[in-house]
Amino acid sequence: MSRAIRPLPPLTAYSIMRLGKVQLLPFFVPGDPAMGDAVRGLAGRRSAVVLANHGPVVAARDLEAAVFAIEELEETARLALLLRGADPRMLSPEQIRAVVTKFDVEWD
Repeated sequence: MSRAIRPLPPLTAYSIMRLGKVQLLPFFVPGDPAMGDAVRGLAGRRSAVVLANHGPVVAARDLEAAVFAIEELEETARLALLLRGADPRMLSPEQIRAVVTKFDVEWD
């Protein structure tokens, strides 16, 4: 698998807490087993990924957490789109590290 792109910037602590680092995976033809292999290849280290030209995939410990994750993904994507071309203040590396540490988020 090629190096994954990060489609969402670190705009809010909640996106980090609920989603971790969201990756954009490459395009796969619908039904291609490689699509499932790419998601499985993340070994559960991501709560959300975006499949290029398909859409989001979220995973969580239960249905309620998955709903919160997809809502956070949608809101973060909307915010990133609204701020495109602007100069938004991203979370600093120190702020990200603090959230990752406090909430035990996978952030490699």
